[in-house]
Amino acid sequence: MTPLSTLSPTVTLVGAGPGDPELLTLKAVKAIQQATVLLVDDLVNVAVLEHASPSARIVHVGKRGGCKSTPQAFIEKLMVMAALEGENVVRLKGGDPFIFGRGGEEVESLQAAGIQVKVVNGITAGLAAVTSLNVPLTHRDHAHGVVFVTGHAKPGDDGTDWPALAASAHQAKLTLVIYMGVSGVEQIADGLLAGLPAHTPVAIVQHASLPQQREAFCTLAELARTVREQGMGSPAVMVVGDVTAGVAQLSRHATDTPPAEDRATRFAA
Repeated sequence: MTPLSTLSPTVTLVGAGPGDPELLTLKAVKAIQQATVLLVDDLVNVAVLEHASPSARIVHVGKRGGCKSTPQAFIEKLMVMAALEGENVVRLKGGDPFIFGRGGEEVESLQAAGIQVKVVNGITAGLAAVTSLNVPLTHRDHAHGVVFVTGHAKPGDDGTDWPALAASAHQAKLTLVIYMGVSGVEQIADGLLAGLPAHTPVAIVQHASLPQQREAFCTLAELARTVREQGMGSPAVMVVGDVTAGVAQLSRHATDTPPAEDRATRFAA
């Protein structure tokens, strides 16, 4: 066991990745092993905690859209208190701490309390989702850039201007990766259709990187209906753009289930 710190109080924000425990970085594993207190998000795979010391105190602080959540202010208070008591504190967060993980708010709160902060990046779900499909987020023939955007607005915030984003994506050839958008998919799809063609390919990936991962493919015009009919729920990401066209085409071929010799001929064409 690592002794309680005699140095300046420090908290480490660690990205646990999208779910697959083998996607942890070596630096993340080291930080988890050294922690005496871990504050763990709801979407962190329990297998990740196998790296923790048997004597470490594990506090589950669920943060998941649509479910009862631990208040953010309370989580920040717990981190401050434990750090000031000399504990080696790790805040273990799904994905990457700085991509829709409220890591920025936690850094501000900790620094305001005079606590040093370290951050260990993790693989974000939007990247893991498309990688699992062998699809790139960028491709010089199809996408010059990528935009990570949340589909869940902060209370009192108007949220993303979907028509403006769609127009920019169309003009600049950008891939859109939408987090936390399933519950508001109708509004999102309607907004994107104001600036993107109806035939724009879309991939929806639920439980990215986990054994229970599910995918659905459609066009932007079919997005809302596909999410409903396929029963796609959280946690899921929606990937909008031409980079998904190839895998969507293969999926349609597989659904057609032609004879083996026909499939070989079709894929070779």
